[in-house]
Amino acid sequence: MWQVKGQDKILALLDRSLKEHNLAHSYLLIGPRHVGKGTLALNLAQALNCDDLEPPCGRCHSCRLILEGKHPDVITLSLGSRIETEIDDTPNSNRKVEIGRDDIGELQHLAHLPPYQGRYKTFIIEDADYMSTEAANRLLKILEEPPPGVVWLLLAVEESRLLPTVISRCHRLELRPIPRDKIQGILTDSYGVESDKAEVLARLSLGCLGWALSALADDRLLYQRSQRIDELSSLLTADLEQRFGYARELATQFSRDRRAVADIMEVWLSWWRDLMLIKGNCKEAITNADYEVALQEQSNRLGLSQIKDFITILCSTKENIGRNVNARLAFEAVMLNLPRQTPLTPLVG
Repeated sequence: MWQVKGQDKILALLDRSLKEHNLAHSYLLIGPRHVGKGTLALNLAQALNCDDLEPPCGRCHSCRLILEGKHPDVITLSLGSRIETEIDDTPNSNRKVEIGRDDIGELQHLAHLPPYQGRYKTFIIEDADYMSTEAANRLLKILEEPPPGVVWLLLAVEESRLLPTVISRCHRLELRPIPRDKIQGILTDSYGVESDKAEVLARLSLGCLGWALSALADDRLLYQRSQRIDELSSLLTADLEQRFGYARELATQFSRDRRAVADIMEVWLSWWRDLMLIKGNCKEAITNADYEVALQEQSNRLGLSQIKDFITILCSTKENIGRNVNARLAFEAVMLNLPRQTPLTPLVG
């Protein structure tokens, strides 16, 4: 049983491919974080090795091993972990900035070994958009001449960071954000969430059910979001020295954990998008509905052109840091272009 929600067309395509034994040797799963790429990759790995007549069953020995991350023929590589198999159980201690050539080389070696237990060896490369150019070129070689019984699953948020030649060798599956009302319905019907809380989580998820479920399980996500909004508000009234100090902090954090900084940028973009919507009398469409009063107050102090211009700056900065420009200079440019205001009343969520 597929665990992915809201991706019916993709699941129908995969069901048909499984029944017709017409699977691609490599798939590229594209979509925002928490939209379900990881769940779909695990489900597909289960389906490839499932013992049931209608895979993935989720109950057989192979499906359970894959779900628990213990199947010897399903290998996952990401920024946050080393390759973990029965061949290599070295613990990871440091988060990598990018997936390197040697990481892909290790996968290449494993791909040429026969399956140990299942029918297919399945390689899941999370954060595939963070492969170095050398790593991507090394992966391309094996995608061009794939060994039999091997399926590659590449997961990425920013497709533009991938080599076009790598994209061309994969069957592309785009997971789109789920409508807000559908996420709200899943939260209330399947998880027993109260209607008001479900609506807030559905809005904040931006169409990504995985984020809503993570926030439901861990209150620290909502607290972290509030901190980031408070930081943004304080920067509106900060002097240039304070702003540049924050830019340095962001650049340092970016060198350690790019995804954390990407999350901060997403919070900022959602906030400034809401300011533009309020300016256009579209309050019902805002994301941060629990901060509507604060948003209204800020929008009253800003012109529409200021809001639009800063959204443009945020979008270009997000794109530029993905291209490995100097992060500190990029964030300092954001701080220079951030509109300045007189002190506001405290935010109330």
